[in-house]
Amino acid sequence: MITSRLRGAGLSIILAWGWKRAAIALAAGALAALSMAPFNAWPALFVAFPVVVWLIDGAAAGKWRGAPAAAMSGFWFGLGYFVPGLYWTGNAFLVDAPTFAWLMPFAVLGLPAYLALFTATGFALARLIWTRDATRVLSLAIGLTISEWLRGHLLTGFPWNAFGYALSEPLALAQTASLIGLWGMTLFSVAIFASPAVLIDGSSRGRKPWIAPALALLLLAAMAIYGVVRLSLQPTAMTAVKLRIMQPNLQQDVKFNYAAKAEVMQKYLALSDRASGPQSTGVRDAQILIWPESAFPFFLTREADAMAQIAELLPRGTVLMTGSVRAPDGPPGARVTRAYNSIYLIDHDGSVLSVYDKLHLVPFGEYLPFQDWMEKLGFVQLTKVQGGFIPGERRRALEIPQAPRALPLICYETIFPGAVAARGDRPGWIVNLTNDGWFGNSTGPYQHLQQARLRAVEQGLPVVRAANTGISAVIDPSGRIVAQLGLGIEGVLDASLPAALPPTIYARLGDIPAAVLAATALLVVIRRRTAKRTMR
Repeated sequence: MITSRLRGAGLSIILAWGWKRAAIALAAGALAALSMAPFNAWPALFVAFPVVVWLIDGAAAGKWRGAPAAAMSGFWFGLGYFVPGLYWTGNAFLVDAPTFAWLMPFAVLGLPAYLALFTATGFALARLIWTRDATRVLSLAIGLTISEWLRGHLLTGFPWNAFGYALSEPLALAQTASLIGLWGMTLFSVAIFASPAVLIDGSSRGRKPWIAPALALLLLAAMAIYGVVRLSLQPTAMTAVKLRIMQPNLQQDVKFNYAAKAEVMQKYLALSDRASGPQSTGVRDAQILIWPESAFPFFLTREADAMAQIAELLPRGTVLMTGSVRAPDGPPGARVTRAYNSIYLIDHDGSVLSVYDKLHLVPFGEYLPFQDWMEKLGFVQLTKVQGGFIPGERRRALEIPQAPRALPLICYETIFPGAVAARGDRPGWIVNLTNDGWFGNSTGPYQHLQQARLRAVEQGLPVVRAANTGISAVIDPSGRIVAQLGLGIEGVLDASLPAALPPTIYARLGDIPAAVLAATALLVVIRRRTAKRTMR
């Protein structure tokens, strides 16, 4: 009975055309968005991805049959997936509503439409290597993995909410990322969740449609078992390094207002030294005090009084790691036209020990494509820095007194798996300073935290996040959240720094295991297609 109903639903989707076909793809994409944080309803993909298989099955008919028809379905699926998944980007345009509110619809629909082009590419690639049996599930997994990888790399890349994140919750499933990384997880995710589609194929000589879903469930079970064993063998171990994360929960109109300089500094200083419990002595309990990204509405090192206040706050043996806009080197009194988005490491005497400048800038947020031309047309990026921010030159670990070296990542730099750590410069932990206040009380900060957590699992390194409005967290190298401050909360978070694990397979080999898996799947598909042609 269930199989017959499934076959009926599948056939109706295969035969759908025109607006009905677009609506089905759009609805399937919206359903798939529920698999991401904060919902993590990944079983929804057992419905969404079989629909995708049937849509591509049906692409063989109609005027634009084949890859063009599959691409069109992929575009609508991608639009349905990215609009609800990334709606929160529109909040950034309301921070300065008189200037940017008119652009909000372009962000809420334009960015998803652009990203949906990659999904369309994945559908088209899948159709080009499509088969008529269960191996077409592998065709889909290969096509979407390639398109997701391209989305993460082309035009500076934006791999936000890649399909592989669906398998990052529960935490046991996420442990496979230590072997194959995000792109391998994406391959597994699509193949596993699309497998029920073949149940409509029917049984005949040599055809057993239940095998593909059974193998998919076995793979899912194997991932879970591996994760449970890995977590049990690697309990959280702590170092002696004490951290204090300050989460000010400042609104954006205050955070970027120079007139609020005194108010901002006073809040940071008072909050940083606040007792967090009966035994707490404030900032004196910490070796490293951490403030979030772009913490000040001014150039920190050019404000002597602010540097003096920081020196007065920090006891001997405590350092401050803070985000700040940094002016480029130049003669005293020179007019600043461009700046860096940076992290400073400051000692107890007010000395700057080290500086990191953000490498991977946010398009339209920190710079404009074709900057000079667009500025002449009157456009400005959200941060309103004339000429855009200056990108840093290289990623490197920061040397910290009496603590392991830290790899600094600013804001969305943490969503790029391949750019986290140079293999010859392995740090002891990752620190992610961010300002998710741009996105308000939305799903965006939860998704950002989910992606940072998977970086910990991939690399076997603890991740420490300091976010202006939240979610600040200390994450151990297996992805366990040791301590956390929720979204929209003002406060301090005290925790010890978790100890790093030995380099994972992914940390040593990068995307090679994922590439081998994708190549193997492609060989299986090609062999199947070749065998079918030989039989004709």
